[in-house]
Amino acid sequence: MEQWHAPKNIKYLAGVDEVGRGPLAGDVVTAAVILPAKHSIQGLDDSKVLTAHQRESLYKEIVEQALCYCVGRASIAEIDQYNILQSTMMAMRRAVIGLQIKPDFVAVDGNRVPQWEYSSEAVVKGDGRVEVISAASIIAKVVRDKEMVAFEAKYPGYGFAKNKGYGTAQHMEALKRLGATPIHRRSFAPVSENLLPEQQSLL
Repeated sequence: MEQWHAPKNIKYLAGVDEVGRGPLAGDVVTAAVILPAKHSIQGLDDSKVLTAHQRESLYKEIVEQALCYCVGRASIAEIDQYNILQSTMMAMRRAVIGLQIKPDFVAVDGNRVPQWEYSSEAVVKGDGRVEVISAASIIAKVVRDKEMVAFEAKYPGYGFAKNKGYGTAQHMEALKRLGATPIHRRSFAPVSENLLPEQQSLL
């Protein structure tokens, strides 16, 4: 796929990406990153094609060299109230608004842009085509993965450390057997269909 080029005369280009739209549990996490025009970070790519070790190493380099970055999120309650798409847009807005430097242009991974005042463009598969989006995807992925690993200790049995909240066979079996935890998205059918009887009244 051809390389994406930012508009000319842009000083501060922000990249934005999300992690966690598909899982059955946990927040949706986004990140916005502005990198200096000249940096020494090698190997930036879509976080999904990198190993956990590569992501951790790149995360440290991004944090050290970025002009600024910000993590945004939408909570499980917001996802259940507004739906995952609207919550993702909300989380992206929060990440960009939180940047210490106001970007001149925002490149957003995917096929749609949040409603905001920033000049911006949606870039399909941008996490593998645009360095600042790759950086954002790595930040968001590392942050969210660490949170899901921590939830493994709090809610054992679901395999959160390994599946990161996605609906694997182990996760689905645990849902049927143990019911939903407070971090499960009850608006997602695989969760709502497997609530224990005493949990039904909480919907």
